[in-house]
Amino acid sequence: MFDMVRKSYSAFLFDMDGTLITSTAVAERIYGRWAEKNGVDVAYLMSIIHGVRTIDVIRRLNRPDLDAEAEAESISRAERVELDGVLAIAGAREFLASLPPDRWALVTSADPELVRVRLAATGIPHPRVMVTADDVTAGKPDPQGYKLAAQRLGFDAADCLVFEDAPAGIEAGERAGADVLVITATHTAPHGTAHASIADYLGVVSNRGADGSIALVFNAAAE
Repeated sequence: MFDMVRKSYSAFLFDMDGTLITSTAVAERIYGRWAEKNGVDVAYLMSIIHGVRTIDVIRRLNRPDLDAEAEAESISRAERVELDGVLAIAGAREFLASLPPDRWALVTSADPELVRVRLAATGIPHPRVMVTADDVTAGKPDPQGYKLAAQRLGFDAADCLVFEDAPAGIEAGERAGADVLVITATHTAPHGTAHASIADYLGVVSNRGADGSIALVFNAAAE
């Protein structure tokens, strides 16, 4: 099915929103309200919010009249309390629970408190290694986050498999030198890359080698 089926990896690196959990509807509600309040084109804003840090979204608008840090914190506060529609992607909890704890990490554009709230709400296990918006000086599509997560696990990013959903995150994984698997559960449009993709984690299991490396195994339903 995929080249990566025949390949083992030192570790798996996961994005959060859109990759392990569904939060698109919530994010678009919150950003939509904020856009209307601040006179920002809603359609344009929706085209740039996915997979990147909130502070980078605000800065990209090039609005000197807006305090980017204050506006980003306002949006983040709303996201931390509005959890209706935040759910685990099918099979994600079980798949993560099957992985060796020292062989996977979370790399997200969310802040630490939002990560805590959303993981608790969805039952996604908390990773030993996590890189959030606060841990990097440049967010996705910069590869810094994925490189840092791999380093904290004790590996090179080129020896890891990145799980992503959004263009910014996919590019970050590519630039880190990692293989990328695209999760399509929360996206209806083609992701526009040559990377392999799966809808969710149902029928996907991991196989651990004698050296501790991990590989993906897909049953027919996941193909």
